[in-house]
Amino acid sequence: MSFTLALVGRPNVGKSTLFNRLVGKRLALVDDQPGVTRDLREGTARLGDLRFTVIDTAGLENVTDNSLQGRMRRLTERAVGMVDICLFMIDARVGITPADEIFAEILRKRARHVILAANKAEGRAGEGGLIEAYSLGLGEPLRLSAEHGEGMDELYHMLRPLAAEFDERAEAEAPETDVTVEEGSEVDNTEGSDAAPDWTPSEKRPLQVAVVGRPNAGKSTLINTIIGDDRLLTGPEAGITRDAISLPFTWGGTPMRLFDTAGMRKKARVQEKLEKLSVADGLRAVKFAEVVVVLLDAAIPFETQDLRIADLAESEGRAVVVAVNKWDLEDDKQDKLKALLQAFERHLPQLKGAPLVTVSAKTGRGMDRLHEAILRAHAIWNRRVSTAKLNQWLGAMTESHPPPAPGGRRIKMRYITQAKTRPPGFVIMCSNPEDLPKSYERYLINGLRERFDMPGTPIRLYLRSRADQNPYKDRSKAQPSKLKKHIKPNRG
Repeated sequence: MSFTLALVGRPNVGKSTLFNRLVGKRLALVDDQPGVTRDLREGTARLGDLRFTVIDTAGLENVTDNSLQGRMRRLTERAVGMVDICLFMIDARVGITPADEIFAEILRKRARHVILAANKAEGRAGEGGLIEAYSLGLGEPLRLSAEHGEGMDELYHMLRPLAAEFDERAEAEAPETDVTVEEGSEVDNTEGSDAAPDWTPSEKRPLQVAVVGRPNAGKSTLINTIIGDDRLLTGPEAGITRDAISLPFTWGGTPMRLFDTAGMRKKARVQEKLEKLSVADGLRAVKFAEVVVVLLDAAIPFETQDLRIADLAESEGRAVVVAVNKWDLEDDKQDKLKALLQAFERHLPQLKGAPLVTVSAKTGRGMDRLHEAILRAHAIWNRRVSTAKLNQWLGAMTESHPPPAPGGRRIKMRYITQAKTRPPGFVIMCSNPEDLPKSYERYLINGLRERFDMPGTPIRLYLRSRADQNPYKDRSKAQPSKLKKHIKPNRG
């Protein structure tokens, strides 16, 4: 999905009708009675070659109390701040109302991009409202009829340049991952060779760090402590943070972009549409990060959801740092730390050796250790090893523990080379790679971690055989050739 589009406006202006047309299904309830939609409804929209996420919102009403209408308005206002584009819809037959003018002012302050649409503008009945829409100061209004499908081409041409802008932004901000190692450029980062690409964080390309965890683990408080300012809203209530907030900051001389994310609960407990959007935004922040800090609560560490979040970061191929917050509340710190390390090794073997840092976001203790752990995890994530050293290591590993021999045929390990970085990826050429058990692959991965000092970072191991490059390997040997088919037997 290249961007998110929210449909906002007063009740009964046709938001749900347009939503159904964009997604191509009757997902949203539609009725002449105003106020049918009360929640956020999300769908996958198609408009020409554009694919994006569209959100149907509750009708905006000029109510600010704790009534149902007031809560619906606050929910919609939060959605306005989360999405990329707002399509502000008015009723062209009714014209501009005082409520439209109030909500136009809200959109000017909160929305990133606003498109004004005068719906129900088919025929002459909507011409007056279309002209009045210019008075809102939101640019030229789009003439639209969601019910009859008029104005879809114009909407496409208005979204097209914005979609290209969001694609360029996403490409510029996304970190380079799975970088191919060119032949003849093998280096060992531990020797400080100049042949390796320079991945040092800079102002142009800062180190991207996402802080993730369960609700109320202290993510926003941690980032406020790092930047030295109460930039993010905090409090004892769980679930205050709604969307992933990006904050550029130079920490200890290192340019960084810090992502504060919403707390991630178990999927079965996530019921509200807004929370689903918040969690999806947090997952997207993980994909945009280079280093992921998994923040745990010292009182209840390594719960099932913590393990799922850490496993997600590993499966996405990101460098992982585990930080245990609220350490200032612990009395017996030595015994607690020993238990944490044992639980870490037991529950997250795929992140064996990843740094575990104890911090206190409230008091600021442990921030230096966290900074060092992030930089070290990033350096390991970018590590490259020469082919010569890799093959020396592979020979020693197979000599001390030979590969198995399924069916009596010994699997031969021919050679190994590093094919990718960010995270490190290695290719081993061998015979019968499909028969190599997973236990032996783990043996090789653990050996790579220990020999080349790559603790904690995800390691990708690819097994290949020479037969994989043979274009005739799948051709049946029993198939007779065309020449033999036409030879008549000699009846002598």
